[in-house]
Order: sequence, then structure tokens, then C-alpha cells
Amino acid sequence: MNSQKKQAEMMEEISGVNPLKCMKCGKCSASCPSFNEMDIKPHQFVSYVQNENIEALVASKSLWKCLSCFACVERCPRNVQPGRLIDAARQLVVRQRGQNHLAADEIPPLLDEDLPQQLLVSALRRYRR
Repeated sequence: MNSQKKQAEMMEEISGVNPLKCMKCGKCSASCPSFNEMDIKPHQFVSYVQNENIEALVASKSLWKCLSCFACVERCPRNVQPGRLIDAARQLVVRQRGQNHLAADEIPPLLDEDLPQQLLVSALRRYRR
């Protein structure tokens, strides 16, 4: 089994999401407040997981531009939950580094002045475990 396939399966396991249920309606992307900032949109993110193109996801800026507001989760008619897949991809990146959290000196380059406080609080809750 290749590493891309293993990573895709691990993302599905972490998120609890079945990306094959996606019907590509685009409602998740239409409701995303970070849509203009993302190079890979939420509905495309699901396709990348389906196609096991995990390296592209991990390298994308969308991974860190997602606000974790879960507007995409609320709008999905098939309960695919792209926001949870994005969160799972973030966790994969952190796990590949051999850490359970981001180090304090790694955070500032990921931030910009327009970053909502909600993202910081969400990251604190998620990565402090």
C-alpha cells in the first residue's frame, strides 16, 4: 500500500468522514468565508482526498487558511464535512513532524493581521491535547 493511500485512509479515520458521499454540489465552497484566500476550495479538498492526492493538500495554503468555522459542514446536504477533512490533514502534518502540537515559534509565520481570533482559539483547543 503506498503512502498516499495510507494518508488518505488515515485522514478518513481521523475525521470520521466518507469523502465518497460528495456529489460536488459546491455548497461547502459557496458558504466558506475564506474562499478567496484558498488555493484548494473545500469541495476540491474532498476530491483530492478521494483521489489520494494528499501531498498537494499538505502543501496547499488552504490547509492553514481554513477558519475551522464549519460553515461547510452545516451546508453539506450529504454530510461529507470538508472542514473535518481539512482538520484531519492539519493533524497529519503535525503528526508527521513527530509532535502533538505546534511549537510557539512556528505559529507567527502562519498568522496574518486579518486572522480571526476564532481560528486561534480553535487551534488552541485542538492542539493542546
